[in-house]
Amino acid sequence: MAAIRFLVHGRVQGVGFRWWVWRQATRMGLRGSARNLRDGSVEVIAEGPDSGLADLERVLAQGPPAALVERVEKSQVPHEVTIPNGFDIK
Repeated sequence: MAAIRFLVHGRVQGVGFRWWVWRQATRMGLRGSARNLRDGSVEVIAEGPDSGLADLERVLAQGPPAALVERVEKSQVPHEVTIPNGFDIK
């Protein structure tokens, strides 16, 4: 299984973005977490099949109706990050 770190930029805090990510990721059978960062972005760490991660990347670029996603950055998950068994909102 692959693990990816997504940084989602734009109007993504205060619009239910993390809860929306939780619903999407759970539906896709992914595990990981979503948390707000101080710079106003949302960090999403997800692990699962490549197809599920590609689907998640596609929906992250759109976001929920109240969000305005400007860009999504994708990178490898640092080795020291522990991925939860389910999907957590931090």
